[in-house]
Amino acid sequence: MKQVILASQSSRRSALLRAMGVTFDTIPSRFDEKLDNTRDPVVVAKELALGKAIDVAKNYPDAYVIGSDTIVTIEGRQLEKPISPENAHEMLKDLAGKTNHVTTAVALVCMNGNIRLSEADTTAVHFKPYDEAAVAAYVATGDPMDKAGAYGIQSGAGPLIEKYDGNFDTVIGLPTGVLAELLEKCGITATALTADEQVEHATA
Repeated sequence: MKQVILASQSSRRSALLRAMGVTFDTIPSRFDEKLDNTRDPVVVAKELALGKAIDVAKNYPDAYVIGSDTIVTIEGRQLEKPISPENAHEMLKDLAGKTNHVTTAVALVCMNGNIRLSEADTTAVHFKPYDEAAVAAYVATGDPMDKAGAYGIQSGAGPLIEKYDGNFDTVIGLPTGVLAELLEKCGITATALTADEQVEHATA
């Protein structure tokens, strides 16, 4: 059986990959990711996803390693994770009443198989007008602190969001349809999740 490794410690990515029917090990990548506002976020996300996968694959050359990277972009700016609760509040205030775009890239690497694949998907997320109390309550939960753009659609930011256009799992950080296609190319059986399944497994 081919060994599959998820190069991420994200519990949500693990939940989605497990729901796809894939058996895998989890080995977080130590790749140093850097954003770049001068380039297309799709290009940057794919580059970072590959970097994460390669970082782990170098030590497991026979394994099929999955890397993933999510970038939140608004008005041409790629948003980092917040550095403080105050910074998180300012980010969310900036997102309020606007549409941001969440791009998630997935990469699949097998060093001995000479495989380096990557694809990306983008979902538009529309935020409600600014509500200071709602933003403050969400920031107080601590949830924004480890998330690009300071929000998790599945883990508390729902009241701040009006709607989204695209795939829910892209916003979570693992577009299962894209990943299933990459895995199938390498002879690894995986099932893309339906919209309802994406929500179910990402919010469980």
